Amino acid sequence: MKIAVEGCMHGDLDKVYDTIKYIENTRNIKIDLLLCYGDFQAVRNGKDMYSLNVAPKYREMKSFWKYCSGQEVAPVPTIFIGGNNEASNYLWELPPYNDNTIRSVYHVREYDVHKLMHLEKLIDIFLSHDWPLSITDYGNWQQLVCCKKTFQRMKMFISSVFSFLVDHSWLLQGTLGSKPAAQLLKKLRPSYWFSAYLHCKFTALVEHEEGGRVTKFLALDKCLPGRKTYEVQYDEEWLAITRKLNCVFPLTFRRGDVGRTKLDMQDCRQWVKSRMEDRGAKPCEFSQTAPPHKPFDSYFFCISINAQLIVVSECVLFYLDLQLEYSCSPRNPQIVSFLELLDLPYVLDNASGSRDTPSLPQKDDYSEDIPNEDEDDLEDDAERNNENRSS
Repeated sequence: MKIAVEGCMHGDLDKVYDTIKYIENTRNIKIDLLLCYGDFQAVRNGKDMYSLNVAPKYREMKSFWKYCSGQEVAPVPTIFIGGNNEASNYLWELPPYNDNTIRSVYHVREYDVHKLMHLEKLIDIFLSHDWPLSITDYGNWQQLVCCKKTFQRMKMFISSVFSFLVDHSWLLQGTLGSKPAAQLLKKLRPSYWFSAYLHCKFTALVEHEEGGRVTKFLALDKCLPGRKTYEVQYDEEWLAITRKLNCVFPLTFRRGDVGRTKLDMQDCRQWVKSRMEDRGAKPCEFSQTAPPHKPFDSYFFCISINAQLIVVSECVLFYLDLQLEYSCSPRNPQIVSFLELLDLPYVLDNASGSRDTPSLPQKDDYSEDIPNEDEDDLEDDAERNNENRSS
């Protein structure tokens, strides 16, 4: 089985699939599966733009809508995980989002990490958008500093302000990456770990114990010119964990106490196994839950400001600090089918109606402070375009 992996796709499905076809033709192979580890940007129409945590000047429709509408068909089965630049209203079906929740929706939750820590069987591939904390200790961090402009600026700043510090002092602080991801890497020890987010290629080899299991880490760039960039079934063990821990599924912004939940997985695994034999393990088929984008057609929707009605076209995106009045989203048929399979209730309606506005998250001691990667890349692209025109 041949698997293609992609970093941050940012809605450029056409480009990625064209690249896959090119690789298949030039190497005379058949790609069986595509994995994308974050910033997929499943934007169906103009309204989805307002749930995308991207500066308004960088919001583009790209090409996902073609595949969502059925105009195009994906040439290879595609699996993706969420990143920090997603159409969160579609992935969670919980509009509207304010300035805080548009960011907190993609944060890693203790509840999800707790579930993953209960996996017992060996894992071949693990996907995360952010890099595991201190993964740079296991690879060529010097090359990473040289090739990434963001890191170059950080190194120059540190060197100019604290000349007595060594050049890689910011790495020694241990602030690059995700602490929960590092905990999962240590616990699960997968054969391969793929990440994205930083828009650069980086490889590392993690040996968990001497002569023992090894994890090959690979981070990739997003799909840009000149950059390095079968049937799917449910897993019984993961279904059992999901069903067992549903009783502590968090519905508020208050921190849950998931660690005290006692797990006796044997009965739950047997229940899931019996259910799979009766129902089968194939996920529900895809169906549309919102109208797709139509090129050259104006897609209008309304914004209510102080009882005045303003009509806005999707072609003009305003950055307004206000609450958009979206209609209630329908329940996603795939989520409903999944819950019916596990005989679990649908609780997201209650969550969307009772959420309080959270305060801005506090910076943890392990969180990394890195400038917006999309802005850096767009500036780099503009520089290359100017150089090409001048030459």
